[in-house]
Amino acid sequence: MSEKGDKSAGPGHNAAPEGNPEVWTFWQKKRTFVRALEGTYGEVYKTLYAAPRIYHGPDFVWKGGPQFYAKTIINPGSVQVAQSIECHVNLLAPFSTSQKHGHMNSAVLYILSGAGKDIHDGHSHPYEAGDACIVENGCVHQHVNTGPEAQIALVMKAKPLFLFMHMLFQKVVEYPSSEPAPGAEGYVPPDNI
Repeated sequence: MSEKGDKSAGPGHNAAPEGNPEVWTFWQKKRTFVRALEGTYGEVYKTLYAAPRIYHGPDFVWKGGPQFYAKTIINPGSVQVAQSIECHVNLLAPFSTSQKHGHMNSAVLYILSGAGKDIHDGHSHPYEAGDACIVENGCVHQHVNTGPEAQIALVMKAKPLFLFMHMLFQKVVEYPSSEPAPGAEGYVPPDNI
């Protein structure tokens, strides 16, 4: 049993991958998936109403690279106002791919810029800026940038709610490459998103 305050993930599929333990630490560290609601109703009520309603993307740091980057903006571990949703921004450098992974919860990716495709259980689904892509429950999927500009997507999902209901399956099948994609050497994500 881990001591209170221990940030290690513990045994299981979240163990750091051999040869690349530092880049994807946000997948290996202990996280808050559902936050305790403690105190009297009046205290909880006031805390929720006092919480900010605007969260500025540039205040959050890109994690990952050199092909796939992400910023988690809204989740139970980072804000008090949301308990059942998660919202993050994914960025794929030009001609790059994300991790191949699966989870029980569905997800909506709203493509803000760039073009590419999602591969869901072996089936390709192309998209471009302005499209919304639905990842169905239990699907093994991967995001792919097929173009020369960065592909940026806003990702929204009810992941905390699914985990709270013990629908726990989460698995990284294949991590993103630790090498830049050809043509994207030296790519740096924008700091204004």
